[in-house]
Amino acid sequence: MATVTLKGNPFETVGNLPKVGDKAPDFSVVKDDLSDLNLTDISGRIVLNIFPSIDTDTCAMSVRQFNQKATTLDNTTVVCISKDLPFALARFCGAEGLHKVEVGSAFRSSFGEDYGVTVKTGPLKGLLSRAVVVIDENGKVIYTEQVAETADEPDYDAALNALN
Repeated sequence: MATVTLKGNPFETVGNLPKVGDKAPDFSVVKDDLSDLNLTDISGRIVLNIFPSIDTDTCAMSVRQFNQKATTLDNTTVVCISKDLPFALARFCGAEGLHKVEVGSAFRSSFGEDYGVTVKTGPLKGLLSRAVVVIDENGKVIYTEQVAETADEPDYDAALNALN
């Protein structure tokens, strides 16, 4: 399990992110049209932007930033994943004009457990911790970041540089 903080207060996740070099665990999340999105449905490289809730400033900023930065890369899909309902994710992206990222709700899947990011203790218990996982076109994990302080944004540049 990983220990991360929220405004300096520690809490634990149910596990750890997959290791660089591992085959990425398959997953199923719910898209904004209520259909399932599985890892195997996505071709090319994948950036998983994982966060607690779209209704917080830092989480919203991460979706905006990945929409702007990562989608300029060829053969790359960015999937923004939280336990928010698909309706909330769709509302946010629609209001913000964000059409270059996929959104996925883990509200009815084991995604958080499979990727080790479900919060186990503390005030965010049951939500997902802030993390980034980058997967190459062969399904191998090439970069991970478990953001140590939940209120902080991920290292966008490091994640995108892993794709080069």
